[in-house]
Amino acid sequence: MTRVNKQETMSDSGEGFVDGNSSVSPERRRIRFKGDGKTSKNVEDRVEGLEPREDGCEISDEVSEVPGKRAVSIFEFVKTELTRGYQLEHDEERFSARREKIYSFMKIPREVEKFMSYGFFQCADSFLFVYTFLPLRFLMALWAIISRPLKHCLRGKKGARKKEERFLRPAEVCDLLKGVVVVGCWAATSKVDTSMMYHLVKSQSVIKLYIFYNMLEVGDRLFSAFGQDTIDALLWTATEPRSRSQSRHRQHLGTLPHLLFALTYVLLHSILVLFQATTLNVAINSSNKALLTIMMSNNFVELKGSVFKKFDKSNLFQLACADVRERFHLTMLLLAVSLQTMKEYAWKADRLAVLLPDCILLLVAEVLVDWVKHAFITRFNELRSTVYRDYTVSLAYDMAQTRQETAFSDPSDLVARRMGFIPLPLSVAIGKVLCTTLTPSAKPANLLLFFLGYLILVALRVLNSLIILGKASDLISSHTNKNPGNPNHQKIQRSTSVVDQKDSNCAMAMFSNSAVSLNNVCLNDALLKNDKVQSNSEEFSTKHVVRAESEPLLPQ
Repeated sequence: MTRVNKQETMSDSGEGFVDGNSSVSPERRRIRFKGDGKTSKNVEDRVEGLEPREDGCEISDEVSEVPGKRAVSIFEFVKTELTRGYQLEHDEERFSARREKIYSFMKIPREVEKFMSYGFFQCADSFLFVYTFLPLRFLMALWAIISRPLKHCLRGKKGARKKEERFLRPAEVCDLLKGVVVVGCWAATSKVDTSMMYHLVKSQSVIKLYIFYNMLEVGDRLFSAFGQDTIDALLWTATEPRSRSQSRHRQHLGTLPHLLFALTYVLLHSILVLFQATTLNVAINSSNKALLTIMMSNNFVELKGSVFKKFDKSNLFQLACADVRERFHLTMLLLAVSLQTMKEYAWKADRLAVLLPDCILLLVAEVLVDWVKHAFITRFNELRSTVYRDYTVSLAYDMAQTRQETAFSDPSDLVARRMGFIPLPLSVAIGKVLCTTLTPSAKPANLLLFFLGYLILVALRVLNSLIILGKASDLISSHTNKNPGNPNHQKIQRSTSVVDQKDSNCAMAMFSNSAVSLNNVCLNDALLKNDKVQSNSEEFSTKHVVRAESEPLLPQ
């Protein structure tokens, strides 16, 4: 009894206690919640005090000894649990924010599809260009090679050209080289036996085919990342001004080695696409649908590799462009599979009824995976659904830029660098499928049908170009009208994601948006910066944007 009194003696005021060493403890505090009369919105204000103990526990063992307190029975506890109330309006800000996140989550599929549709039409425009206008431009370049030297000889000394001036313009040289690459690779792939390829793939087991298809998909992405640089290097080597090349003491290998390298790349990539189409053909037409099911489930495995990663606005733009390219690539592969299958079954309508559900199922699985993936990425990274509108505006400025008289590249080249979609290998592979599907002959009726088919493709390409250009015009107008009093819009309209187009000597700007360089694949931040300053929703990175004027586009 003496030892207890020595260790702990309560003070008269009740504010503390004195131990044997005469040390004063802090004030004893107890948990007490505020009533329902006036409840604060801050969670910290709801708890007035917390009673500490000597051993560090939060709840005191002496509660039952405090005057005015009594033990609570189990029945009273259950009754309290059944009848206690709470009001969500006391935390209005937090619950309103959660509701807005749900609404934004539900808006993601619609915004994603708007961006995907516009990018899909751009990929279709780039693909149709190879079959429609590139052959005509190739023939025009060949005619220029023949006719211009004759005109030069007929004009004599009065019309003599300068030594530094070339007979072909840079655009004609690019068209000529692209035509050579397409024709050469198409002639090489014509020797490939697709029927033997089909039976070789079909003889393998399901697991082997699944692994083989994944390897082909990885190889296709690697080829796409490396291929556009190969084509760009060929075009720049062939069109580089001689004065620059001579001043640099010929630092490049020459046009012919680059041409051979580009031919090798397009040929290998085309064969890989043919293997992809063949594997997909085996999966769809086999009696055992196990491979098709595994390939569909492989799309959902993609969620694991992307949803739980950190994404900012620029990285999500790259992922969205890659998804656009993947969707268009899958659509073209399914078209090739449908043509091959219908040819084998003598174009019977009943076989088409069996084939279409599987193709539609693959496309629907791809769309659903894209919706879920982008919805959770924006959810986890705190990105708004309006981010895809900025992506669409960026593509619209790209499309408008390539249609200018002083453009630095062809529209298909810029689409390839922005989305990683290279139309040449896919065009060669589809051309091979068309040659094996359709039996060519020199009959007048067949020639007429071929000419009508070509006119249909030209009409589709022109119609598609008008649609995406009209959409680009509407998007640019709506974007510039957000700040009508801002004089910086005129500067932004004169400069897109590349450098100032007034400088005709900056031909290297043609390759400033290479899809291989992660530092240069970014949004047109200079075009979207006005909208960002006004809304203050997210922050864009502008360190890779090239200014078009000597002064900044926006006041610092």
